[in-house]
Amino acid sequence: MFIHNKRLMYTVRVSEPNPRLASLMLEQFGGPQGELAAAMRYFTQALAESCPKRKDMLLDIATEELSHLEVIGSIVVMLNKGVNARMAEGAEEGELLRDVFSGGESHTTSLLYGGGAALMNSGGAPWSAAYVDTIGEPTADLRSNIAAESRAKIIYERLINVTDDPGVKDTLGFLMTREIAHQKSFEKALYAIEPNFPSGKLPGDPEYTDKYFNMSSGKGDERGPWNEGEQWEYIADPMAQSTGNGGDGDAMVRLSEAEVALARKAAMRTAGREGVDPLTGADLGAGPGAGSTKNLGAAAKIGSR
Repeated sequence: MFIHNKRLMYTVRVSEPNPRLASLMLEQFGGPQGELAAAMRYFTQALAESCPKRKDMLLDIATEELSHLEVIGSIVVMLNKGVNARMAEGAEEGELLRDVFSGGESHTTSLLYGGGAALMNSGGAPWSAAYVDTIGEPTADLRSNIAAESRAKIIYERLINVTDDPGVKDTLGFLMTREIAHQKSFEKALYAIEPNFPSGKLPGDPEYTDKYFNMSSGKGDERGPWNEGEQWEYIADPMAQSTGNGGDGDAMVRLSEAEVALARKAAMRTAGREGVDPLTGADLGAGPGAGSTKNLGAAAKIGSR
């Protein structure tokens, strides 16, 4: 059961309307790193969580993210307050046009949503459930949650850097700080599971868990703790990977005799002719810039008719 308290979790103070800034704030309202995505991610994880302690944590944080959504939505509405009134009641055309098209997607939010907090990102793309990347394995989901909180913190930092409104900066600073707190909680929950790496139940094949393949070879090859030291076997030749399991690098499948016969018939039917150089439509329609083509003289005559 959800019970809503009408007081915001953090008091919103906006110095003056700014539709352009409002459109940027939508990134944390309906964007992939935003508060709705976070709330839905943690809420759906909580529903499936079998550990009572993690379930409680996820429900607490999911509900807090909804309160953050309310705070961000309130900032958006306050920043749009002036243009909202002018859109509804009318104003001098030149002044209204300037305000509505002051930048970003402010014209979209003004015309379609009346200056309200729309569930879209700062580029106008609608919110999507695809932002919720829950996979149902706690050690994988907690790592994803840690990364999500980190990304959200970065977005808040960028939003803080684009506004000089002290009230908005203050509120964004609070929201950014809560991302840090959530990350710490998720880190603790992850490392309370032992072992927590690799994710899932099945172990990796020891023949490959410590190999590093130099797949992008040439000038610029670099070494570091990710591919050198006692932990790693560095494979300098990337071609060595294709025969790592003792095969020849080809794909194969077992077929019945009837399936083999049908596959051969299909191969014969679609085989390319050998020893021919066919005249093609590209040859016939060739013009300047086509490069080397067959029977270019004939093509030129056809094109001149």
